[in-house]
Amino acid sequence: MNQPLQSLQQLLERVGELTRHNDQVSIGMVVESIGSRSFGPLLMLIGITLFSPLSGVPGMSIFMASFVLLVAVQMLFGRKQFWLPHYILNRSVEHGKLQKVLDWLNKPARGIDRVLKPRLTFLVRNGGSYAIAAICVVVGLFMPFMELVPFSSSAAGLALLALGLSLVVHDGVLVLLALVIFGATFTLIVINLL
Repeated sequence: MNQPLQSLQQLLERVGELTRHNDQVSIGMVVESIGSRSFGPLLMLIGITLFSPLSGVPGMSIFMASFVLLVAVQMLFGRKQFWLPHYILNRSVEHGKLQKVLDWLNKPARGIDRVLKPRLTFLVRNGGSYAIAAICVVVGLFMPFMELVPFSSSAAGLALLALGLSLVVHDGVLVLLALVIFGATFTLIVINLL
């Protein structure tokens, strides 16, 4: 059984192991490697995907919105293990493309992991985790509109990454940072769509 993830670098290393042993890496394979109880790492994975160059793929924001909503709603209902439909689990990417994204993210991950520590833990434990799930539901509902505003899905990805990391390392400062990023992103969307 895999040990619980405690950093962004550990997540990237675990996904990187999959690229070394498989030509195609599916979401199901990634979920199995990080553990089906790992809501925080799963939000981190969604955030990394949206923040990375993969966010430029048409329809990625809408696809990831369904993923965010599935995870967040299950968090709200207090599920201990999450369920994902086969159409999401079977989505895959060629291992070379995924490895390029992981290499691109490696240096920032090291820097981020150096500054993270448990702080303001009331924002991420017990009731705080339900608030994080509710924020994610709102973000998931707005993500289809992000297809219309350049770079807004990358900003949402950064915020989701911060929320996922906050659940892993119990750093409430990341929740506050994610709220600021979400607020700026929503403002950008409203300004561009009105």
